[in-house]
Amino acid sequence: MSQRPPLPPFTRETAVQKIRLAEDAWNSRDPARIVLAYSADTRWRNRVEFPVGREQAQALLERKWARELDYRLIKELWAFEGDRIAVRFVYEWHDDSGQWFRSHGNENWAFDADGLMTQRHASINDRPIAEDQRLFRWPLGRRPDDHPGLSELGL
Repeated sequence: MSQRPPLPPFTRETAVQKIRLAEDAWNSRDPARIVLAYSADTRWRNRVEFPVGREQAQALLERKWARELDYRLIKELWAFEGDRIAVRFVYEWHDDSGQWFRSHGNENWAFDADGLMTQRHASINDRPIAEDQRLFRWPLGRRPDDHPGLSELGL
């Protein structure tokens, strides 16, 4: 497999770039595209699931977006060193009954020399919100460059 720049060791600039690439991919809600950024033997911890490998990660994402509708995500750098990046994130979505949620979380990422993510450890908390409390209202897909990030939104 080819490399997935930016590559470790990360600088602040390349860590932010890697995070935005991940955010953009996840906002596509395309599991087959997303898993290509992960190593073939990637290991995840995501809520109560512990998928290993791209196939299991893709299946998790397919289940996720069958339940989490109209998903919109923002990620922000928390810390970085060498081949590791820590991220905080918030996403908004609704279930099939129309109840909106804001999900807050943290991820710890580790990368191989080719820039593929080998580990993804996520902790996530969901908070029900009213539709009029939503902050992420851009059209589905990539967050516009001029849309505020988490810190600017007070999240």
